[in-house]
Amino acid sequence: MTMEATIRARLEEALSPTRLDVLNESGKHAGHAGDDGSGESHWHVVIVSQAFTGQSRIAQHRAVHTALGDVMSKIHALSLDLSDGS
Repeated sequence: MTMEATIRARLEEALSPTRLDVLNESGKHAGHAGDDGSGESHWHVVIVSQAFTGQSRIAQHRAVHTALGDVMSKIHALSLDLSDGS
């Protein structure tokens, strides 16, 4: 399974998003620190999920990191745009 598919599956299972965009931005960072040459080191994720309702921004980020679990150790950079859809 690709890193994109793994990220997508874990977030869908944990957060039941109404919108989920998983964008590989590794190409923008080729040759920079943290580029491990895999082409799967830098990610931007957009999630809209009612699971975020009433949560602080930090709690939302923690929920994503918890959902990704051990995958986080394989990602150099993860940028997040999170919303509860309201």
